[in-house]
Amino acid sequence: MRRFLLLILVLAIPFPLFAEEDYITRRNGFMIIWESIQRATYEPYKEDIVDIGNDEYGYEEINFAVGRGIIDEKNYFRPNEKLNMEDALLWIFRTRNIRDLFFMQKVNIPGMLSDYPIIEYSDDFANVYVTIKDLNGLMYALDDILMKEIHEVSYYADDFHGNGTAFGDTFDMYALTAAHRTYPSNTLVKVTNVDNRKSVVVRINDRGPYVDGRDMDLSLAAFEKIADRSNGVISATFQRLGDEFMIDTCTEDILRFQKRITRNVRFHRGIPHMWNKGETLYLGANKYFVVRSIQYPDGFVHKVQNWVGPKERFSFTPEQTGYYKFVIGNKDGRSREMGMMVRQCEVVVE
Repeated sequence: MRRFLLLILVLAIPFPLFAEEDYITRRNGFMIIWESIQRATYEPYKEDIVDIGNDEYGYEEINFAVGRGIIDEKNYFRPNEKLNMEDALLWIFRTRNIRDLFFMQKVNIPGMLSDYPIIEYSDDFANVYVTIKDLNGLMYALDDILMKEIHEVSYYADDFHGNGTAFGDTFDMYALTAAHRTYPSNTLVKVTNVDNRKSVVVRINDRGPYVDGRDMDLSLAAFEKIADRSNGVISATFQRLGDEFMIDTCTEDILRFQKRITRNVRFHRGIPHMWNKGETLYLGANKYFVVRSIQYPDGFVHKVQNWVGPKERFSFTPEQTGYYKFVIGNKDGRSREMGMMVRQCEVVVE
């Protein structure tokens, strides 16, 4: 079952319960938080942190988070120091995008905890350190609250059809997309109408809505999946699934990727173990790599020999079902074989 189905029932963690030992490091703590949201780092990321080598665990994720303002540190992250409660709370709230980033600073922690009481506030959080158990408890408690929140949802259609979105897409009122004020671009969200329990999975590709009290605008097609157009506005819950490149759009399961080509050459996402026929796979890495060959399910071997730079992407769209083999190499002549099973996504029509 998906991680968000394993949420604990506790909505607040009493301050005295935090352990006195086995504290988690800042690097490991951030990576646990980051991996819980299933957000990709396929976009270019800033390389500001100087105390984490580019072949070390968490390098690209932490640098990406610095560039996005999720982490405040600009030069020294102090990866092996103990993680304190102040930073843990900021990172958890910011990765969940509960507010605009400008309103998620250290001075805003009391207000955020007032809205989302996952722990009793203390003005000494900078000197309180957390364990893995503590960190998981905080995340699960917040995710549980967020999944139960009721939101006002409407739609947009004809007047915007064909216009550009805030993220550079062309708005298509017949596609399953949505506008949200804080969710990152390409986030998949399951929206459930609380009145009839009908759900639709949408991709965030625009900013908005800009009406007081309203939390999401669905495309017309998405809205009509869960309500009559004449309703205009509905009440709904949101279930954030993750980045569209990290989630199987057919099953809504978390995708698992083969990321490492060699010790120092890593894909931003990588080759998935499972993929869907007709969906395009994009490959990019932190250093130059070459796609030497691709073996198709029918045995045909395509000699590609395509070199890809750090700012480039190699794309591949499988048109057959079955098992594919990729041979990927680096500039030193080393190669690795990676396999990918491609299936036909069976869409259930209600």
